[in-house]
Amino acid sequence: MTDISKNIGQLLIIGFDGTEMSPSLASLLRDVQPAGVILFARNITGAEQTWKLLRDCQAQVKTPLFTCVDLEGGKVDRFRNVLGSAPSAADVFATGDRRVFRKHGQVIGANCRALGFNVDFAPALDLAFEASKSVMSSRAVSEDPKLVITYAREFLRGLDDSGVLGCGKHFPGLGEGKLDSHHELPVIEKSWKKLWNEDMVPYRTMRRNLPFVMVSHAAYPAVTKKAIPASISSKWITDVLRKKIGFRGLIASDDLEMGGVLAAVPIERATVEFVRAGGDLGLICHKEAFVRRSFEELAGEAEKDKKFRKRVEQSVARVVAFKKKNPGLFRKQSTPNAARVQKLSRQLWEFGEQVRLEALAL
Repeated sequence: MTDISKNIGQLLIIGFDGTEMSPSLASLLRDVQPAGVILFARNITGAEQTWKLLRDCQAQVKTPLFTCVDLEGGKVDRFRNVLGSAPSAADVFATGDRRVFRKHGQVIGANCRALGFNVDFAPALDLAFEASKSVMSSRAVSEDPKLVITYAREFLRGLDDSGVLGCGKHFPGLGEGKLDSHHELPVIEKSWKKLWNEDMVPYRTMRRNLPFVMVSHAAYPAVTKKAIPASISSKWITDVLRKKIGFRGLIASDDLEMGGVLAAVPIERATVEFVRAGGDLGLICHKEAFVRRSFEELAGEAEKDKKFRKRVEQSVARVVAFKKKNPGLFRKQSTPNAARVQKLSRQLWEFGEQVRLEALAL
């Protein structure tokens, strides 16, 4: 194995099936040595089970893992069957109380940390325009970017209070998207000026507050002149997010197995093109075959293309440096026993009641 192949896994965050370590998963983790893993509801049946699964994943990987989950509350809640339901971003925002916004992050962060996670791919910074209402629903809080920023800043502070990093998504914005990028490619016909002055305001304003930014699979042909997903566009990732906005954190893709990007290119090419465009962490959230194909394609492309190899080395160095700067992120947590789980569930229920009562009082 070449040096570049040894490090290429630092450009991947991978998902998988199953609720416990298996020989095939152990082999995948040892071979790829990914930057992180991401769990979904299909992987989570209990608090201790989840903690153990993440610990077992780390045992197969030499470098500290980003242990990731999507947990916004509301419809995007992977812990619902283990700890109870967390209120949605829109419900929390409806209270109009910044302290409640921060507590939302604290409660979700505490739950993540207790189960062994150190990264939560939240909050959504998409603006709540009418066009995307059927797709985004309670995930988006307002069509006013200033109000989105107010909620997001407090939510991120709450996560940070609990030792968990958040992620702004879905750059440059799905607020005008009428299709679900899980299944189709949303084509957002919006001018550069409007995107810059509306959808991108949260990213512009919070560029120093966001550890991660996740790039969407929507296409913006008025900007790129063709209907390609932002997730494989150097215009969006390098020219706009890195250079014009000045974001210095880690850039992640939305799940590269989504129909929105696979409609444009096969999985292994999507992964290569995401990195070529300036991305750091490609998410491949389900199929082992897709992970292996993408890993091999990245390594092969880096071997034959010196320019791409340099691009790979830049992102690998960025990921490694980020991990070194955040050692507390990988601090070991104790096993979540029954008493701890009961306490977390109680706190979550009480917070949900607080949100409900404050909203009713308005």
